[in-house]
Amino acid sequence: MAYQYKVVELREKMIGGKMSGDRLEKVLNEQARDGWQLKAITSADVKGRVGPGGVEGLLVTFERPA
Repeated sequence: MAYQYKVVELREKMIGGKMSGDRLEKVLNEQARDGWQLKAITSADVKGRVGPGGVEGLLVTFERPA
């Protein structure tokens, strides 16, 4: 069986902000409604829009049958 994959990048807007469990839950439920199943969650330093530094974020990987 063939699969499709989708990666969603989540980061907090404020430097040093804590990742919200409610926000992650909302993303998971939104993707599930479209048939995506959670495959992996990876912690990553994600480039911020302002300044040279990165902020902590998550890469959330989903899969579904193609």
